[in-house]
Amino acid sequence: MRYLASYLDRAMGLPVRKNKVMPPPACPLSEVLGLLRGAWAPNVVWLLSGEPRRFGELRHDIPKISARVLSARLRELESRGLVMRKMLDTSPPSAEYALTPLGRELLPAIEALVGVGAKLIAEWATRSR
Repeated sequence: MRYLASYLDRAMGLPVRKNKVMPPPACPLSEVLGLLRGAWAPNVVWLLSGEPRRFGELRHDIPKISARVLSARLRELESRGLVMRKMLDTSPPSAEYALTPLGRELLPAIEALVGVGAKLIAEWATRSR
C-alpha cells in the first residue's frame, strides 16, 4: 500500500509538486456557468425571458426535450434561484414558471450568445453554398 501511494504521487517518474499559490476562493465565471449547467438550462432561461410559461408550453417550445429532462432542469434552476414556480388554482392543478431577478440578470449574457450563434449560422450557410 505504501508503494502504491508513492507511485501515485509521481507522474511519469517526476515528483508531483505542491502548489505554493493559494487558488482564489471562487471564480466568478465558473460560478455563473455553474448556474446554467445541464442540458437545455440556457434554453429554458431564454424561453422564460418573455413571460411566465407553464410546463406544457415550455415542452412545446423545445420539442426535442423530454418531460423528464425539462422537469429536472426546472427543479435545478429553481433550486439555484433563477426560476420561481407558482402554483395556479386550476383543475387539474398547474404550475407556472418565471424568471427571478437573478435569472433576469443572466439575459444580457444569453442574448449575446444568441447573437454570436446567429452570426455563426449565417456564416456557415454562406460557406456551404
